[in-house]
Amino acid sequence: MVKRVCIVGAGPSGLVAAKTLVHDVPAGSFKVTVFEAQPRIGGLWPASKEDADGLVHPLMVTNQSRHTVQFSDLAWRDSDPQFPRAWQVGRYLERYLNEYGGADIRLGHKVMKADLRNDGSWNVQTESDKGSESTTFDYLLVATGFFGKPIWRNHMLKEADVPIIHSSQYRDLKSLLSLSKSESRGGKILIVGGQMSGIETAATIATHLSSAIHSPEENSIEEPEKYSIHHIVHRPSWVFPLFTSPQPAASAPPFLPCDLPSYNLANRPKPLANNQGHISVDTARAYNSIYQSVLGTNQSQFSAETKIDGQLLDEQPWVAMSSYYMDFVRSGLIRISKGKLSSFSGTVATLDPTKEQISDVAAVVLATGFDPSPSLSFLPSSVLETISHSPSHPNLPVALAFHGTHHPSLPNLGFVGLYRSPYWGVMEMQARFVARLWTSGPQNRTPALEQALADDDSIARTLALRTDPRTSQFPMGDYAFLMQEFARALDIPIVPFGDTPPLATGKPMDILTPARYPLPSSSVSPAAKAKRQREISQNLRATHETALAGLSGARFVAGAVFRSLLGEWRLERTLSSRLPSHPSGRFEGTARFHLREGTLDGRPHSHGAKSELGLGLEYLYIEDGMFTAQNNPALSFRATRRYIWRYDEESDKLSVWFARTNNPAKADYLFHEVEFLVPGNEDEVAQDTGAAAEKQREKGWLARASHLCVEDLYDVHYEFLFNAVNLHEWKLGYTVKGPKKDYTIEGVYKR
Repeated sequence: MVKRVCIVGAGPSGLVAAKTLVHDVPAGSFKVTVFEAQPRIGGLWPASKEDADGLVHPLMVTNQSRHTVQFSDLAWRDSDPQFPRAWQVGRYLERYLNEYGGADIRLGHKVMKADLRNDGSWNVQTESDKGSESTTFDYLLVATGFFGKPIWRNHMLKEADVPIIHSSQYRDLKSLLSLSKSESRGGKILIVGGQMSGIETAATIATHLSSAIHSPEENSIEEPEKYSIHHIVHRPSWVFPLFTSPQPAASAPPFLPCDLPSYNLANRPKPLANNQGHISVDTARAYNSIYQSVLGTNQSQFSAETKIDGQLLDEQPWVAMSSYYMDFVRSGLIRISKGKLSSFSGTVATLDPTKEQISDVAAVVLATGFDPSPSLSFLPSSVLETISHSPSHPNLPVALAFHGTHHPSLPNLGFVGLYRSPYWGVMEMQARFVARLWTSGPQNRTPALEQALADDDSIARTLALRTDPRTSQFPMGDYAFLMQEFARALDIPIVPFGDTPPLATGKPMDILTPARYPLPSSSVSPAAKAKRQREISQNLRATHETALAGLSGARFVAGAVFRSLLGEWRLERTLSSRLPSHPSGRFEGTARFHLREGTLDGRPHSHGAKSELGLGLEYLYIEDGMFTAQNNPALSFRATRRYIWRYDEESDKLSVWFARTNNPAKADYLFHEVEFLVPGNEDEVAQDTGAAAEKQREKGWLARASHLCVEDLYDVHYEFLFNAVNLHEWKLGYTVKGPKKDYTIEGVYKR
């Protein structure tokens, strides 16, 4: 007999639950209806660049790559970026629904109430523009997500003299500042909240402000240089860029999307133990040490407020993702104040416990997280009591069995994705687990499933963590462990990843992705099974090829260099001329890289229009200093020059452009593209001895370029020296030969 299932929510968790109950169980087991309050599917994820009305900006970049933000049996397109934009995630979900349809998706239908009947069925009441409707279902699956409503602290006014918004509402500076009641310009933009969303928001606003200050076009913001960004944090977080290195100690470290090294199973003893939840002092020290090794710093080089040392190493670590936040802090565009916002009056914020006052506030952005409780408001109080619902514990609002999937007292109620920062692979596994519970009665369960249920302590563990002062930032954050536990319970074997070059440990990488746990599909047609296998294989191939491109080639190095250039460098340059018409000498000064939105100047006008990613970001490069002639110290003068540096994400290319002479903020034409050289065979280097071999091993990433300027040929060479993920020194040299030129330039840039 077909059972009727109601799924509440058509975001990623609701869609994967619907797909699983329709396509991954014996045919005819369930008739699935999905109710979604919004007029579209996707939950947080918009499917259009113009859809800016939700909780996520459509241009927001995911903080995990497409190798983690995926379901096992739908591949991303090869042309999609490693870190998709939010609207591209929405498009992926649309493709997922098109590929695995069959459920009745009812958009614009908000579930108002779900009553549990005496026979275990559910009476679900919905409202839409057609009115109210009540329907009875055999099962109810909650897939409403964790973002019920933005948290707004009691001491923060809804109305004030300056704009106050939640970070989920921020779209651009013009919209934020246009809410101001003041006619004056300038002041401090205050970001409240020091975890993931606070750091991402501060970096986004800093990027927008830097772009406004250094844009060559007429600005929509008056006097942007009068604004600054102040970030209130309770304690510092480890801030990781989107691309990190699996070999951070290497002189020329390879780069990969950050989640590939993070989820390298070769680095963890088997079977996996849960490394989240309660964090002991020893565990905290171990993980803080790992994070410091990955970043190559305790973050003191950026600011005293970002430094993590001393007793902080005994505390459970906080992590955040941002490519530019730390260098914006170093540059001074973002200023950090430690403490908690205790009050706000007029244009003055007061912090506890220091009682520091931040005056001249122009706007406030609250990155204070979300309250998941409104996502459960349709459940009856008796059910909420059974699942230990606690609005005062927003990180652990309910206590559910087997990693957030169900409660033993409510066999006809399931959950998918209801925990903080759920992984897509875990959502998929949760959906499979609920489907298995609902299709196999207690008498028909496999030994593995019975053992998993018998050993499970998820409810007791959750309740204990609510009052544990050493609870981790993400209590259910151990992605690899959760995948292992679900796979064991469901008898799903992990498929091999494929060979990669060995790391410093001597082991190849063993990268976890959802596609490594495909669900055997005996209930679908041979054609559908073959098509699904092609998607799984394409997912696996894409991850393996990405790993090889980073480990064996120079993929992603250009992006790592570009990201790490932001801010000010000390520059020393020598010019050695072989012609008397060009004096030799030395330049000393600074070079500043100012981040801004990409511009069309100098490019073919079709560029960017054909790209889904647009023009990306670029730097306005300004160097300024004094040149002193070698043989005539009295000949000394100020010298300055400008270039535009660009990084093209689609081609993974770094390029340098001449600035216009009549408008030096604009690009004129291409100077050169930087070609990164794959390091030589390390085995061959190791066979050599002596100083030459040692020097070769110490080299950073080498790169070259050339440019013919009329009759003058510029041969360009670079060396980029990283300390783990951060560029700490780089060298740029030119050899210039032409009818009237014959000289070399060697420049060294240091922080």
